[in-house]
Amino acid sequence: MLLLENIPLAPLTTIKIGGPAKYFVEARSVSEAQEAIVFARSRDLPLFVLGGGSNLIVADAGWPGLVLKIAVQGINQHSDSEDGKILFEAGAGESWDKFVSHAVRANCAGVECLSGIPGNVGGTPVQNVGAYGQEVSDTITSVQVLDLKDNQVRELCPEACDFGYRSSIFNTSERERFIVLRVTYALTPEGHPLLTYADLERHFEGRETMPNLAETREAVRHIRARKGMLIVPGDADCQSAGSFFKNPVLTASQHEDLKQRASARGLTVPSYPALETRKKVSAAWLVERSGFAKGFGSGRVGISARHALAIVNRGGASATEVLALKDQIQHRVEEIWGIHLEPEPVMVGF
Repeated sequence: MLLLENIPLAPLTTIKIGGPAKYFVEARSVSEAQEAIVFARSRDLPLFVLGGGSNLIVADAGWPGLVLKIAVQGINQHSDSEDGKILFEAGAGESWDKFVSHAVRANCAGVECLSGIPGNVGGTPVQNVGAYGQEVSDTITSVQVLDLKDNQVRELCPEACDFGYRSSIFNTSERERFIVLRVTYALTPEGHPLLTYADLERHFEGRETMPNLAETREAVRHIRARKGMLIVPGDADCQSAGSFFKNPVLTASQHEDLKQRASARGLTVPSYPALETRKKVSAAWLVERSGFAKGFGSGRVGISARHALAIVNRGGASATEVLALKDQIQHRVEEIWGIHLEPEPVMVGF
């Protein structure tokens, strides 16, 4: 285990914001992760586990304890004779988009619509990462974790993970108990891509033949790039933590109230089949209809010119400035629409 001190965390995040870690360890094996845990406990240090840094806001003061970056690598695959699926086991430190590319090249369906999402494999079960009609919980068969209660390795089945919309036990009921080491996904060989989302339907509109998995992956990456949600070095619109707010899931009465508020303003709440099934509404629509248009803000922090849900660091921004804009957006949306927007990124050190 290589122990480092006072390591800047901003370069390890996609939004490029945050102070230093007092101690830092990059664990490439289970034993290194276990050794780091023993060290943190021996010094009574607060622990933060870092993945790809894509869904993260680190405080300007940084982290006063140990930051443990999980860098377990490797992608292995084998057939599941029971249902004909192919099982892909990936290390938590693998790039998520690299894993999706690997699956698509193997002509296996189930994660193609999750192309271009930044971050690592280990973060996907935590947030139950989803986009364009797919969620990782649709394909996860097991999650290998390090249990901080006893520093032992365990295997969790999907039911034990209690997946929900952008949630799991890893960020709710058992937050800070488990460290994800490996994730196994069951994908469908020779499967068809999922093309239910409006953006994808429009992209392939007029096409007579079914696009294959590789074409769908490239379409998703193209759509994400157009919205500034694909990491492109040097592009200020990409220097973000991704979508900053979750799409609200409403009760029937809340949904009706929202429609009435919109009608009073001469507006219609947009309806998409992928959202309506769970009475979900577009957070981006709420943000834009509350006075925060794409490109909002003239300072170091603002909203992406291509996506209303991305708060961007235009250069030299602080975490304090990001949270101030977050608070401003939340307050205005709640004032106008009666809906509280929940942030999606993990907030560390505040």
